[in-house]
Amino acid sequence: MSDGSGVARRIAARSVAKRESGYADEIRRLIDAGRTVMAGSGHASVPRVADIVAAAGLSNDAFYRHFRSKDDLIAAILEDGTDRLCSYLDHQMGKEGTARGRVVRWVEGVLSQAQDDSAQTTRAVLWNVGSVNQEVMSSPPSVNARLAELLHEPLGELGSGDPVFDARLISNATVGALSDYLWRKVSPTAHDISRIVSACFRLLG
Repeated sequence: MSDGSGVARRIAARSVAKRESGYADEIRRLIDAGRTVMAGSGHASVPRVADIVAAAGLSNDAFYRHFRSKDDLIAAILEDGTDRLCSYLDHQMGKEGTARGRVVRWVEGVLSQAQDDSAQTTRAVLWNVGSVNQEVMSSPPSVNARLAELLHEPLGELGSGDPVFDARLISNATVGALSDYLWRKVSPTAHDISRIVSACFRLLG
């Protein structure tokens, strides 16, 4: 006769899964609320935990259950934004049948973050990241490194002798240009993007 341990394990597993699902929802709400509050604050002020919690419709207890500090949340917002951008770039690059076309799509996608519809949020998040404890920011891979990984394969196909190194150069140059557009509060023109694409290919020699 069974001692019931199998039933106990199934019920415990179900309870854990339910709790994890609830926690994931709380984290998602806090990240989204943090991004929204930051975009609304712009460069005027650093948002408070209280503002973020209120926007998420959660409690301080919920916040500190998942994040040790506001710096932790800002790092999570940056990582989440990088995930979204990488997913978007991967989708755009997948539309191209040539390695050159994929690189062009990558450059265009990165620079699209300076367009009006996303520039304010991107600028606000980066401004807040600048005040975060560097020990916190050293944990996840850098934005440039994550973006550069998407270029390894097409650059190899284009004949790069060191696609990892060249991808880093192109990523650093393009993200640097993006930062310049963001802080000047202007969007790159089609001509600007074309020049940056040409510069990236020149880096390949």
